[in-house]
Amino acid sequence: MIEVVEPASAEVMAEVPRAGAEDVDDAVARAKEAFPGWRAIAPGERAKLLHGLADALGERASDLAVLEARNAGKPIADARGEIAMVVDCFRYYAAAPERLLGQTIPVGGGIDMTFREPLGVVGLIVPWNFPLVITSWKTAPALAAGNTVVLKPAELTPLSAIELERIALDAGIPEGVLNVVPGPGSVCGRRLVEHPDVAKIAFTGSTEVGRGIAAGAAGTIKRVTLELGGKSANVVFADADTEAAAAAAPLAVFGNAGQDCCARSRILVEREAVDDFMAALERTVKSMVVGDPLDEATQMGPLISSSHRETVASFLDAETRVAFRGDVPEGPGFWFPPTVLEPTTNDVRAAREEIFGPVAAVIPFSGEAEAIELANDTIYGLSGSIWCGDGARALRVARAIDAGVLSINSNSSVRVSTPFGGFKQSGVGRELGPDALDHYTDVKNVFYATG
Repeated sequence: MIEVVEPASAEVMAEVPRAGAEDVDDAVARAKEAFPGWRAIAPGERAKLLHGLADALGERASDLAVLEARNAGKPIADARGEIAMVVDCFRYYAAAPERLLGQTIPVGGGIDMTFREPLGVVGLIVPWNFPLVITSWKTAPALAAGNTVVLKPAELTPLSAIELERIALDAGIPEGVLNVVPGPGSVCGRRLVEHPDVAKIAFTGSTEVGRGIAAGAAGTIKRVTLELGGKSANVVFADADTEAAAAAAPLAVFGNAGQDCCARSRILVEREAVDDFMAALERTVKSMVVGDPLDEATQMGPLISSSHRETVASFLDAETRVAFRGDVPEGPGFWFPPTVLEPTTNDVRAAREEIFGPVAAVIPFSGEAEAIELANDTIYGLSGSIWCGDGARALRVARAIDAGVLSINSNSSVRVSTPFGGFKQSGVGRELGPDALDHYTDVKNVFYATG
């Protein structure tokens, strides 16, 4: 059995069966058997089933939010927002089956047509930091395109995925179309990657694990979508609204306790604005409410586990000095205070490696060229923000930064209807928006001779 621990109390909240390689094989066999029937359902009927699933998830939204808040340690307000996005995601892709259009192409001697065909069985491997919402990013477009799914949730947070499978069955999704196998990545994830009947792997997690998945998928020439690590820059120019930037910056790093691949954990500030920015940032950080995820006032919860807390703490080493920190509750739970380091360079470990915790490094810069150079001085390229009063400069910098998702005078990265994914070692492919459907289909070309 897997013991599922509640991060805020450090106590076991549930036990679920631990899947192994044979369970993955069984799930793939069920998905393979269900694929022809699911693919053959008329697009309009498949759309109705997905709308029904979205309705059912909406009816269970309150329960799912509490479950997610307890299991992942996220504030209940954040959990409600995530479940709302889950519903929106299934609703968005419910419209897709009737819009997966091919083309007719002028050629000599006949008619040439293209069709968007589903891949077959797809393996989805999701992380523990946003369990159900990232599940929806993968599951909804995969099902909409006519594929069947084997979903492996993280061992630490399997509960909402198990509920999703139950809700889907109750909503009329046929048996075998959506299968959940909670178990270790080293066993269940590896088997999905190596299984010859799995046509594609979509993975969200660390860059290190992503490299292994890409290598493993090569054995059977599987398609892959990889959404991996990040070390995003939050670039603040001196002509920006410093107070607004400083007020927004903490949750851009400390949201979800910093356990977010989009976390803007490198705050690049133009030198003449550093002192004012740090003063405003300190006021915001010290006013943050860290506590019980089910308390409506909570802005940041605990880290996911004791071992992860030790990993985050290891970044506070001889290279770094803490400028200021927030407060955390006493007693049980995997708490770590929101922490801002004294201004430093981009060369220290805390500025180069993904911490995946509530630690921010402030890095001064001089001028536009250095801001771009520092922002790009990383192996990652997922997300980032630009705070700037000059619109032309903001767009120049946005075009020059090597990242897949950027925002100007905002820290908002993700919308259901727009593509999400990274440059460089932050990943391959795109999720969300219409782009996601391309990654769950193949293009078939058919020539019909009329001569």
